[in-house]
Amino acid sequence: MSKYEINELYGSDSEDRHLKTLLTDLGERTLYDAASQCNRCGYCETVCPTYMLTGRETISARGRNQFVRLLLEGKAKNTGNAAEALNTCLLCGACTSACYAKVPTADIALEGRRSITGYGNSFFSKLAVETLLNAPHIFSIWLKFVYILKYLGLARLAGWLGLYDFLGIPALADAQKAVGKIPLRFASEILKKDPALSARGKTGAAWAYFAPCGPNYIFPEVALATARVLTKHLGEGVFIENSCCGLLANNYGRLEDAREFAKKNILRYEELKASLGDFAVIGDCSSCVAFMKTYEQLFTGDEAWRPRAAAFAKAVKDILEIIPPEKVTSSEKAQSAGIITYHDSCRACHGQGIRYEPRSVLKKLAGQQWRELPESDWCCGGAGAYAFTQSAMSNAILKRKLKNIASTQAKTVVVGATSCLIQINGGLKAAYPTATAIHYSVFLDKFGERIG
Repeated sequence: MSKYEINELYGSDSEDRHLKTLLTDLGERTLYDAASQCNRCGYCETVCPTYMLTGRETISARGRNQFVRLLLEGKAKNTGNAAEALNTCLLCGACTSACYAKVPTADIALEGRRSITGYGNSFFSKLAVETLLNAPHIFSIWLKFVYILKYLGLARLAGWLGLYDFLGIPALADAQKAVGKIPLRFASEILKKDPALSARGKTGAAWAYFAPCGPNYIFPEVALATARVLTKHLGEGVFIENSCCGLLANNYGRLEDAREFAKKNILRYEELKASLGDFAVIGDCSSCVAFMKTYEQLFTGDEAWRPRAAAFAKAVKDILEIIPPEKVTSSEKAQSAGIITYHDSCRACHGQGIRYEPRSVLKKLAGQQWRELPESDWCCGGAGAYAFTQSAMSNAILKRKLKNIASTQAKTVVVGATSCLIQINGGLKAAYPTATAIHYSVFLDKFGERIG
């Protein structure tokens, strides 16, 4: 075995924090082999937002791949620079879309991050992941308490008093400002009580709705709209009553927790499949859906769970790809949406290859009001918690996105991921208040009608 065949960057004691292998377009590869697929041609640099903004090779896609390779070879002279390169990656996947070899830079960067000392061990990340995994009801109560504080104006006071800094999570000060409405009933609580979405007594279903954390805890109106849209256009379905998909744990260095989240969802899927037969698992946050489609990669070293993860991943679909355009027609209400444009969420277009499907539907609904967004597949800078952990870079990326939106004179910007919804609406409110970002499901629910 080559010394590079274990995913080790800073010491063998961190091996359990890494994936055994990566599943790439060129086959299953070790981390070193995956990084070595990069031949430094530079095509990725033309689409890498952080490189295009700064011109710095160290924070380009190929620069990040080379840092990981040098770290594996023990040749990197400045691991501090490597940490900056890896932590500033948006994980958007634009580089992989542009790469002829489809080098999985986002996965490679994540592997590098997992070896940074203390990564994923902050108070907030540990509390959030462990509570979501082991006591989701406690997480719901905790989150509602935070929302009540925000409603009373005390969340801002906590920031002013330095409480977030004291807890070691200063990013929460900005995070709580970014969330507008504060739901005190979460989507899962509502959907569980809907008899039409219950699996009890059913022998078949066309779909099962998977509620990602964003639509569940922050934008329940998105989840409820998705359930209505699926019922209207696809027929009878169920609410899967899922756990968190595990993306948060995966991205913050807690792989074992990510696997436990995945196992819970796989087991629930298998339980429903035994009684309902085959159905599509449909989510409405492209980041979470894209991650679930890669569940197999979490279990490359586990022959018992790997095929089960692959079967689950095969059933997963994004709401963006599932509604047939020939079954949709515009309602007269669509006129009130004004000029309409569409922002490609990174994990939809780069992570899943979804570009044509939502456009086909939206163009049909918008008619003459449709405008194509320049650089629509460029990241908006949201990228989960990136907007709060790398705020300067995030704001610069957002500024470019807002400029492109303004060039269309759009009133409505349709998106498919909740981090995009938060990021773009926050930017529009400050710089272009005549426009609003709206989730694809909400747009279809409000303006789309079924044919036949």
